[in-house]
Amino acid sequence: MHNLFEFGLLAFTSIFTMVNPLGIIPVYTSMTAQMSSKEARQVAVKAVSTAFIILAVFAFSGKFIFEFFQISVNSLRVVGGIIFFLAGFDMLQARLIRTKSDEENLEEFAKDIAITPLAIPLICGPGAITASIVMMNDASLIEQKAVLFGVIFLILGITLLLLLSARKVMAFLGDSGNKVLMRIMGLIVMVIAVEFLFSGLKPILRDIFMIK
Repeated sequence: MHNLFEFGLLAFTSIFTMVNPLGIIPVYTSMTAQMSSKEARQVAVKAVSTAFIILAVFAFSGKFIFEFFQISVNSLRVVGGIIFFLAGFDMLQARLIRTKSDEENLEEFAKDIAITPLAIPLICGPGAITASIVMMNDASLIEQKAVLFGVIFLILGITLLLLLSARKVMAFLGDSGNKVLMRIMGLIVMVIAVEFLFSGLKPILRDIFMIK
């Protein structure tokens, strides 16, 4: 039970910091500013539902993806660690790491704003996908897989609640509060990145130098 709790806590921290629900709020509010409250709620529900399906599919099909493309988990850990570190560094600077380009306007992506860019890559970006795949691979027990599935559901549930109350949250936190929280999560992401990087790099170096 203790190991199960530790696994769940690591999964929650890893995926939550990469999804970064609080960092999505200002982007979501700006993109839905011209919409009615009902339309904004529909966008939030569709975006979170799409992101949940994508994360679940990648988590449960990650093993087959590895086998098909002949990818090793250790290589994914190294790449994931680099992605985590870069994302965490951006968050530490209080910059939004997954936003639309300045050249785009509301009309250009209004046809399906919930799927792109909200669901992909705002909520479900490369970091979140990598974290879900790696954590599922580390889940050797069926209980751990169930915990991971529950963690993904919980995190996206929190994301949905925050988006539904986005305007109130932004007014409560203010610009300074949002930046402080983003910096804290960025530091956590960078620490996780180091753990991912070295956990993948260590067995690769052992194989290269034939160390048992």
